[in-house]
Amino acid sequence: MPTPSDRGAPPDRTPLEPIRVLRPRRTDALAELLKDLPPRAAVGYESITLPGPPSGAEDSTQELPPVRDHDRARRSRDIPRGRVPGLRRTAIAAAVTAAAVVGFGGALLLADRGESAAEAAPQPSATASAPPTPTPTASGATDPDGPGTLREGDNGPEVTDLQERLLRIPDVYANGSTDGTYDPTLAAAVARFQLWYGIRGDEDGVYGDDTRRDLESRTGGG
Repeated sequence: MPTPSDRGAPPDRTPLEPIRVLRPRRTDALAELLKDLPPRAAVGYESITLPGPPSGAEDSTQELPPVRDHDRARRSRDIPRGRVPGLRRTAIAAAVTAAAVVGFGGALLLADRGESAAEAAPQPSATASAPPTPTPTASGATDPDGPGTLREGDNGPEVTDLQERLLRIPDVYANGSTDGTYDPTLAAAVARFQLWYGIRGDEDGVYGDDTRRDLESRTGGG
């Protein structure tokens, strides 16, 4: 066992101090307290004789008649067997629900069959009932922009009138020709006039009813 080299010098560590002191419990304290109590006096009990049945009690007692076998059978028949309260209502509700589901499924099947039958039915031919289509003529009345429509490639006095009217609109047909020919320069001027003045009823560069009406209203009647 090692020993310190210097026995007279105190140790450098701080001495430990006890935090809690444990003491043994005295289990015989209750026994000592009971010893100090005075002794209790003995308590005497008195015996009492129970009274017997009164005289003649057995003679007045009547014995119940035994239950007969046919009475038991009748009572058993009166009681319904195998029936549970609410079982009948549950069975009826289940039957109604099943019938409703079957009916709904049948309605869906009938609807699907009706649609398939309608699709399979032959459609009437459109050519048999359609009225005869009139053959278009080359007259100006069938022009989509209306009668009297002028477009590129046309010529004549109407084109000359259009050129003169466009010359009255500033910067639309400046220094344009009045030779009566609807050339690309005149078509560009008509398209410019339609764009600037918001004319949408005619094709671009085509002198139709809407363009004619607007131009004549700005340059005077024809």
